[in-house]
Amino acid sequence: MLRDEQVAVLCDIAQSIAFADDVQGEVDRLIREGYVAKDGDLYELTPKAEKLLSERGASLNRA
Repeated sequence: MLRDEQVAVLCDIAQSIAFADDVQGEVDRLIREGYVAKDGDLYELTPKAEKLLSERGASLNRA
């Protein structure tokens, strides 16, 4: 189960909000656990992360 801070990082990534350097360790962990994929300099949520956010009721505004 992810902590609230990790879910907040996922929400930031989903909304293309830059995250602070001090959360890079959390991002790396989320990548290892399959929640985030890195494509060059971009970070994207995986279907696993999208499902988790949906289940937690996190609303994401998508363009």
